This record gives sequence, structure tokens and C-alpha cells, in this order.
Amino acid sequence: MDFDGLQTPPREQTIRQLRELSRKLVRELGFMRSTLAGSDLAPSAVHAIIEIGLRPGLQARELGEVLYLDKSNTSRQLAKLEALGLVRRSPAPGDGRAFSLTLTEAGQVLRKKIDKFATDQVSAALRRIMPEDQQGLVRALALYSEALSRDNPNAVAGSARGSAEAPLAQGYQPGCIGDIASLHARYYAEAAGFGVYFEHKVASELGAFVQSLPAPGKAIWTHQEHGRTLASIVIDGDVASGLAHLRWFIVDDSLRGRGVGRRLLEQAMALVDAHHFDCYLWTFQGLDAARHLYLEAGFALAEESPGEQWGSRVVEQRYVRPARKR
Repeated sequence: MDFDGLQTPPREQTIRQLRELSRKLVRELGFMRSTLAGSDLAPSAVHAIIEIGLRPGLQARELGEVLYLDKSNTSRQLAKLEALGLVRRSPAPGDGRAFSLTLTEAGQVLRKKIDKFATDQVSAALRRIMPEDQQGLVRALALYSEALSRDNPNAVAGSARGSAEAPLAQGYQPGCIGDIASLHARYYAEAAGFGVYFEHKVASELGAFVQSLPAPGKAIWTHQEHGRTLASIVIDGDVASGLAHLRWFIVDDSLRGRGVGRRLLEQAMALVDAHHFDCYLWTFQGLDAARHLYLEAGFALAEESPGEQWGSRVVEQRYVRPARKR
């Protein structure tokens, strides 16, 4: 099966739940207090100490972009930290108008105190979460924070943060087989009632395909974020017959509206056209977002019929795209 887009609970419900959880996180982590992380500093100052400690030599402009502070607020924050003897400014190499930021010895001591406080706080929370759920939590939070950073109204004007689309990865990426099988299994379980047979088939056939690479006329592309595969597409072509099968096309709902599905399909069609393949794919009735992309790429519906091979009754569809003229 080939797919683009995931069904989700009602959007209003998801928004309400995430807002409630975000407010609770802000309170539990202490951001409503006048000081943070067992220090005498305000939350923005604590974050400044952490970022400068992580990236010695950071410039004021870069710090402002990271913390979403404008130039004047960044300057005031740094002036306070300098006055407290926690931060030191030095001329930036090669730029007489810019300054590099580093922590003083007192700043390093405070940073270690803040780190210990935060580590103890997170560690105590993780002891109440099953180990198998902890990595899922990390991934979910990473995805959420990444999504929030895009077109963020709090971002500093002119910041380049998040402006560049991550390049697609080609070929096997560690964990991609399990991630792609998981994306398919979750979607089709909800959309069509498919179960373990379908998930096993996706994982085993995809694994066999990836092991065959590299090979002429065959390729897999994925979109990766934080070490996780969130979208994929495969061209399984046979140079001898001149026929290619488009397979395992799926895009996680968190990427909706970012054009990832279109970019994957364009990459796949470039390979198809380079080999002058006739191309086909199988999907089923009702996947309108994917259907729109297929039609846009030159596919046309060739046949459809009811089928139950996956464990529940669906209307299977076969789309074809003739080889482009040489």
C-alpha cells in the first residue's frame, strides 16, 4: 500500500490537550516563579547562562535568536549578567563590532548548579515513567518543539532559524525500517482495521528491499528529524522490463503543510524518468491527499476493485504513469 497523510483525532481536541499540557509543564518546571532552577536568576537569564555555557564564543545576536529576544532585551540581559560577574564579553575574531560571550569562573559554577538542579528534576520524573515509554516521550517532545519553532510569532525578525528545509536522505538510515513499518501500521489499523499480518508484511518486504540496495533503478528516500524517519518513498524498478513500482509512500501528520510529500514524490519521479520507466502504485479509495499528489505527478487511475487480502474489505486502486518520451 502507498500512502500520504495520517488521520488524527479532531483538531480542536488535540489543540486543547496540548495547550493544557503546555501550561502544566510551564508550571511544573518553575517558569511562573521569579527565579528558576534553584538560582537567583530569572528564567531568561538562566537560559542565557545555559546557552553560553554550551556554546562558548556565542555572539549576542546568536543568543537573541536562540532565546527569541530582540536586540535591546538581549543587551539588557547581558549587561545584568556581566554586572553579576557571570558573563564575559571579548572582541570577536575578525569582526571588531561583535563580541564573543563566555562564562566566567563564577558563571561556570552557577551553570553546574543549574545543570544539577535540572538533571535531578528530570531524573525524578523519569523514575515514574516506564523505560519503554521514555524514548517515545523524547521523540514526541522533539517533534513538538520543532513544529512550534516553525513560523513562530515570537521569533526575532530576520532570524534564519528553521528557515531551511532539511534535505531528504537517500538509502538505508538506521531505524528507518521500523519507523516506516510503524507509520503504516498505525495508520492502517485506524483507517482500515489492518493488523499484525500487514505490519509484518511491510517490515519484512521493506527490509528485504533495503538489503538489495544499491541497485540500478531502485532507491529509498526518507525525511529524518531527531533520528526518526517521519516520511518515506521507494522506487522499486526493473531495468530489464522498464517497469517501476512506487511503494511505501507515507508522511507523518506532523509534517502536514510542509511539502515533504511533494518533495519525496518529485525525487522518486526524477529517478523514474531517468530510467524511462513505466510506473505504477497500489493504494485504496479514500486517500484524497495522496490521490491529489499522484494525479499532479502524472498518474491516472487504471483499475479498482474490492479486496480483503489485508484483513478487512477496502476498494483497492491501481494508478499508472506511462514512461516519459525519450
